[in-house]
Amino acid sequence: MATTRFGHLDDFTLKNSKVGIGTSTPTEALEVLGGSRTKDIVVTGIATLTSYAGFQNKKTSYVDNVNITGGESGTLSGEVVIGAGLTMTVGTGATTGQGSIKSLKVGNTFTPPCGRTNDRPSASKSGALFYNKDFKTIEYWDGNFWRQVDNTTTSGRGIWGGGTTPTYQSMQDFVTISSLGNAQNFGELTVARGFFRAVASSVRGVTGGGENPSGRTDTMEYFTIQSEGNAIDFGNLTAARGMMGSTSSSTRGLWGGGEESGGNVNKIEYIEISTVGNAIDYGDLSVTRKDPHSGLVNSPTRGIIAAGTGGGIVSVIDVITIAAKGNSVKFGDLSEARKGLAGCSNTTRGIFICGEAKAGPVTTTLDYITIASDGNAIDFGDAVSARYIINGGCSNGTRGVWSGGSTALELIEYVNFATLGDALDFGNLSVARRAAAGCSDSHGGLGGY
Repeated sequence: MATTRFGHLDDFTLKNSKVGIGTSTPTEALEVLGGSRTKDIVVTGIATLTSYAGFQNKKTSYVDNVNITGGESGTLSGEVVIGAGLTMTVGTGATTGQGSIKSLKVGNTFTPPCGRTNDRPSASKSGALFYNKDFKTIEYWDGNFWRQVDNTTTSGRGIWGGGTTPTYQSMQDFVTISSLGNAQNFGELTVARGFFRAVASSVRGVTGGGENPSGRTDTMEYFTIQSEGNAIDFGNLTAARGMMGSTSSSTRGLWGGGEESGGNVNKIEYIEISTVGNAIDYGDLSVTRKDPHSGLVNSPTRGIIAAGTGGGIVSVIDVITIAAKGNSVKFGDLSEARKGLAGCSNTTRGIFICGEAKAGPVTTTLDYITIASDGNAIDFGDAVSARYIINGGCSNGTRGVWSGGSTALELIEYVNFATLGDALDFGNLSVARRAAAGCSDSHGGLGGY
């Protein structure tokens, strides 16, 4: 059989093992002059197409601002260069074409798609960026959720919301943790309540559950910590519940234990803090109980829930791996069993504050743990005043603060995590109260995903 075939009237030249179409002097293995069309083409070596069906090796430079608001972008295999002093804006209605841009050089600023939480693109690919005006942060789509890009620049703000005076309150106070002074007005919760808990990222705080004159509630609401204002509905817990513990990482918040209509529970449920929606089952605590610690004791990977009332006042400390759903395991024990205490932490050390001891008296006890290593709590010092049903603890990397408690106190106290010793006076709440939810944008759980 012939190894070389030519069709009738073909303008086809084979010369020195080189093939030419439209030329009698080919210089490459295959050289085609003029237009061509093919359904499939397979090239095993290196090929250069100077122009084929709209695909162009082209370097495009813009001298004016570029605004892509909708439709498909063109297919381009070269570079897009935005000159100094110009901007490129891509709207949420724009989609990609069948190609991609190899590289993008921006001389001044680049603006990703931007909008409110409800404006997030609905069909994003993993890695897509979006600037959220509600939270004032860049987010990225990980294939399942919108995640906030981790941001270590925080205001160091602690917030206490709700509580009882003994009348149930909706007010929220805030303090700057690194300073001293009285709390200032932050805004209002949507539902007045007490005996509930909060979780937080570096941007957002979320409260869950609680009790008010109408009974227990499953309400969850959120607020942006760095900007004062009223809370907004987030979703619902799996059931109306009060007197639980809470813990969180930079992205995930958990509530554990508490009391529902049927009595004490051991369940843990969680949310993704940067989203909105209802809580989801996570696992169970090692001991069924209500009224465990009411503050955030956590590292970027581990959450701690301690003490409470379950068949009597208990001393047990539970540990949870926040990123992996499942049951908690025992970490150790407090120096004494108690309930109605508060907790706070930096990334390495957690402190448990006051509470009502098993034998009955309200205590000034402060004890601490090293979060990364299991074991029993160790004496840290004493609080300024004995108290229980304390408003949740708040913290930054160096200092933990707590407030209120007992029959409605106004005193705020603090300790420095690095040095053992007694607590010191910080200032006062705007209104004396107890059983408020506390959180901060700089607690020990930030930094983990």
